[in-house]
Amino acid sequence: MPGTHDEEETGNEKMSALIQPIALLLIILAGYAFKRAGLFGQRDYKIMQTAIFDLVLPGAIIYSFATNPHEIKLLWISVFGLVVVTIPPVVIFLTTMHKPVARRAFMMLNGSGFNVGCFCFPVVSAFLGTAAIVPSAMFDIGNCVMVAAGTNVMTQLLLHIQPGKTLSEQYVGDAPTLPYVKPKDKDSRRLARRALMRNVLKGFFGSVPFDVYMLMIVLTLAQVKIPGWIATMVQPLSNANSFCAMLMVGMLMDLPASRRDVKDVLTVIGWRVPFAILFAAVAWLLLPFSAPIREAVALCCLAPIAVFSTLFTDKVLGNAKLAGFSLTITAVLSLVMMTAAHCLFPAMGV
Repeated sequence: MPGTHDEEETGNEKMSALIQPIALLLIILAGYAFKRAGLFGQRDYKIMQTAIFDLVLPGAIIYSFATNPHEIKLLWISVFGLVVVTIPPVVIFLTTMHKPVARRAFMMLNGSGFNVGCFCFPVVSAFLGTAAIVPSAMFDIGNCVMVAAGTNVMTQLLLHIQPGKTLSEQYVGDAPTLPYVKPKDKDSRRLARRALMRNVLKGFFGSVPFDVYMLMIVLTLAQVKIPGWIATMVQPLSNANSFCAMLMVGMLMDLPASRRDVKDVLTVIGWRVPFAILFAAVAWLLLPFSAPIREAVALCCLAPIAVFSTLFTDKVLGNAKLAGFSLTITAVLSLVMMTAAHCLFPAMGV
């Protein structure tokens, strides 16, 4: 009977929607288990970092744009993504004025940003079909501006952290920001402005995924279609994106070493969950798009910590392991929230 066949397909889709994100969590656990067994070294995750951020993820971005139509009007979703990723670190900075600089940096770097390419793409495509990858990718453009560079640059500027050195190499203490002495003479101020601008530009354009996204936006605005042979060439990179990213998280992850680490993780979750629910509700209720597009964007707002956060936490704090553990915990929470939201949105009928 046709109805039975349709029900079977619907059941298979729902099962796929649950299996794919669970598989991502299992890959994280496999990376952690291999490290604990000595098959991976303690610093081997840095090799994966380089491969992912400079090769695999850029390939996945190019493949998404080459194989899916990206309408110019969907760039408003990119603007929305940029706004919702920018708000949390600003709020965290303003409300943690009396916290030690290391804790503020950890919260700002991990309290915002969404793992769209590695986590959301398989989940939203399982829930809503492959067409949902398009609005997710457009959301990730705005998201990537911050997670690939902006949040790190903002954190360094607001907390007066020098790029290229961990906090332990710059300062030891519980002050809310690093010491900063404002240049007094004209030449010193000019040199300081140049150095600041150089660091900001390096922070943004030194990120390969950010550069690729900006190039894709230019091609979209110019209505230039990416040749099919390029999509074929980068398809293996796109297929490897989720696996490599989750394996890297498992390689760098470790259990919290102290009660303070546990408190920091819980604090990050305490920031992320309310913001995620708020932004998802705004996306579903207010964005001027069809229901499938609004749901895809809302699900992106419920995503876990971005893989980039582990990279920048490692560079700023030298504690990527705690960031990896935080990503894993938020991935479990995100899976629950995204599944619940997918069941709730159709019932709301908006």
